[in-house]
Amino acid sequence: MSRSSDSISAPGDSPNTDGIHLGRDTMIHITDSVIKTGDDCVSIGDETKEVHIHNVTCGPGHGISVGSLGGYASEKDVQGIYVTNCTFIGTQNGVRVKTWPSAPAQLTVSDLHFEDLIMDNVSSPVIIDQEYCPHNLCKKDRPSSIKITNVSIKNVRGTTNSAEAVTLICSGLKPCENVEVGDIDLTYNGNQGPITTRCSNVKPKFVGKQNPPVCATTAKSA
Repeated sequence: MSRSSDSISAPGDSPNTDGIHLGRDTMIHITDSVIKTGDDCVSIGDETKEVHIHNVTCGPGHGISVGSLGGYASEKDVQGIYVTNCTFIGTQNGVRVKTWPSAPAQLTVSDLHFEDLIMDNVSSPVIIDQEYCPHNLCKKDRPSSIKITNVSIKNVRGTTNSAEAVTLICSGLKPCENVEVGDIDLTYNGNQGPITTRCSNVKPKFVGKQNPPVCATTAKSA
């Protein structure tokens, strides 16, 4: 299925208003579109494969998300997600992967490509969050049992209004593997200290520019 030249709009403060939600879908193309909403511009659920999101402008909204995943034991693998040449304007997140801790599902999320992205005053430009627990209403007695592997995060540039520009929090039970981070150039436009990144249970491969240095404890303000 292909969607092109769409314009989707909802107020930025409207809850549960995903622009496009995908689940158990294969071979999806979303291109040349503008999405403004109060939740995810695009959300990608389980058993979804080969999704290409290209030249989409997102904002306001919560960004483009893979997940949340792991809430149900019947969930199946996610594979082949490509988010390329997209712009995020004033969004809560840029690109995000979110999985529940202590969740019954055991699946693999693989071949995620987040490349050539512009962030304009985005709160959290890049997030992998395997401790996803909104409103702290979930158990955290064991790490997420979802495996994330083969991820590329490349050529992400622009501004963030949060000091923590890149967050890669992977599972202590199944650490992220084959993560490549390259050509990151993000500037913090706030005043709450230096720009930072935060990582756990992941050892990325780095290529090209790193501003801020990803997975360093603290980075100097740009």
